[in-house]
Amino acid sequence: MLNEKSCGAVVYSKTYDIKYLLLQYEAGHWDFVKGNVEAGETEQETAVRELGEETGIVDAQFVEGFREKIFYFYRRHGATVYKEVIFFLMESPTTDVNLSFEHIGFDWLSYEKALKWLTFKNARDTLQKAHDFLKKQGMGK
Repeated sequence: MLNEKSCGAVVYSKTYDIKYLLLQYEAGHWDFVKGNVEAGETEQETAVRELGEETGIVDAQFVEGFREKIFYFYRRHGATVYKEVIFFLMESPTTDVNLSFEHIGFDWLSYEKALKWLTFKNARDTLQKAHDFLKKQGMGK
């Protein structure tokens, strides 16, 4: 079995109220920023690079204390791949997004709308944990 590791981020902005950034991938699903770890990168370096590459956002800050690991299996060229994804929580001071070629859409959504738009259960679970974490920090509703 093949193994893959990616890192990404649940990105939010507090321009008016807390809004979460979701990206629509070419396959049609809605998910968070994420991508494969490159040689020599730390998990956080991967998340920062992917955020910049996929959205053009380069000034987001990590929210200390949040690190969520998910995993799943998928098939590539007939082989089963075990995929591990590490998500961090990041706050962006901007809502300006310049999408990469990998995506066909994006939106900044309230927690409730983001939960409905996310395609996969593990992404919804990650969003719920991130939102609960922010509430415990005194942010969000």
